[in-house]
Amino acid sequence: MSDLGQSLSVSATALKAQSQRLRHVSENIANVDTPGYRRKLISFEEVARGPDAGGVETSRVHLSRKDLEEIFDPSHPMADETGHFDGSNVNLVVELADAREAQRSYEANLKMFEQARQMSSSLLDLLRR
Repeated sequence: MSDLGQSLSVSATALKAQSQRLRHVSENIANVDTPGYRRKLISFEEVARGPDAGGVETSRVHLSRKDLEEIFDPSHPMADETGHFDGSNVNLVVELADAREAQRSYEANLKMFEQARQMSSSLLDLLRR
């Protein structure tokens, strides 16, 4: 595979991985007030073989092992006899920071993809002459 084709492939895998990351961050934000919800974590792994070698892919989704927040609200339907129930372990500030990082990484990979596409197009134009 040519270097330009390889860079397009690497950019495409990174775009897909960041979009999946952003999807999980969005789910975490949406469930910040859901009792018993555990934060979803996703990590990236390098693709070692195949047409996307050198790119990234997402690993399995893992649930955060951080303790759930204990909330005191005796009127809540899920409260036990002491008036407590388990909230979520999602920190909104962390999720917003992760969302911003994923967005910026996505934009950087999109720019890299566009540059490689423009270079490929320019090369084809030169070869036609």
